[in-house]
Amino acid sequence: MDYRPLGHSGLMVSKMVLGTVPFGGAHGFEKAASVGVEDASRILDIAFEAGINTIDTADLYSLGVTEEVTGKALGKKRNDIILATKGRSPLGDDPNNTGASRYHLIRAVEASLKRLGTDHIDLYQLHNWDGLTPIEETLEAMHHLVTSGKVRYYGTSNYSGWQMMKMLGKAEAHHYLKPVSQQIYYTPESREAEYELLPLALDQNIASLIWGPMGEGFLTGKVRRGQDTPPNTRQGEGWPEPYIHDMERAYDIIEELFAIGEAHDCSPARVCLAWLLDRPGVTSLIFGARTEEHLRDNLAATELKLSDEEHQRLEKLTRPIPLYPYWHRIVCGMDRWDPAEKPFLEGYAETIKHRDDDRASKSSDS
Repeated sequence: MDYRPLGHSGLMVSKMVLGTVPFGGAHGFEKAASVGVEDASRILDIAFEAGINTIDTADLYSLGVTEEVTGKALGKKRNDIILATKGRSPLGDDPNNTGASRYHLIRAVEASLKRLGTDHIDLYQLHNWDGLTPIEETLEAMHHLVTSGKVRYYGTSNYSGWQMMKMLGKAEAHHYLKPVSQQIYYTPESREAEYELLPLALDQNIASLIWGPMGEGFLTGKVRRGQDTPPNTRQGEGWPEPYIHDMERAYDIIEELFAIGEAHDCSPARVCLAWLLDRPGVTSLIFGARTEEHLRDNLAATELKLSDEEHQRLEKLTRPIPLYPYWHRIVCGMDRWDPAEKPFLEGYAETIKHRDDDRASKSSDS
């Protein structure tokens, strides 16, 4: 297992992180969770033996039950690992039991500490943007939680690029501690994070922890063109995520994952994870597992080495369309590309060149 810096901090995290959505199974999470304390303890032991040193959870998962299961399953191993959780989500009808206000965040952290059975959280993540609370109030609350010792580091989750930069800029302007990480959705089928969030991570030295790297079960091989999805899976039980923009394109990507997997005698899920681990700006992949079989298969992605040709096949097939202002820079021949954007703009440039070559060919034929 390799370890990578958590953004601009001195903390080292494993490139695979164990997610805990499958732990618990209550309050609307029954379709995704069913693992109790005993099985969770076994899953954690296998993950730790493989070198994973970071666990990710949230107060939203099963509305606190997941944190309780995680805390009990960890037991005495708590201080041997990095424990991350999240808060901000609405946890009831009380209008103050949600958001990134000082009132809610401090209460949410204290409640998570109790459920997890610990006196501190190593990484606390703001689970989503709060469009009502002034960012200065949120920053002050996080600064207080870190300096009080209840939280060691903090990050964000599901922020847009401008929201993350606003937080970083306000923190610097007011001399508050800055977030060190962002938890974002990123898969071969859904590469929107390359437009802003991953370049931001490279430019600002922010860790990118990828949630749902297999598309919440969509890219594991259970979903396939012309076949019924097994009912005992998240996607087969009507889980609402992810949002698929183009189902036929998604099926093509799944078939490519199968093809590469067959060449390596491994699952498409393992191929998916191995490809993402080498993408620019990615720090760690967060994955969850309900069974030991799935856990071990996912862990094996760290040993899978895809060829350059296989990497390129997946990159070309899954490449996002060039959006403005990116296509404009390329069409106008702009120079001085930013190093943080360059790994992603190069793909757009190739796409536009092929389009222009096709246009020229059709024009000459006519």
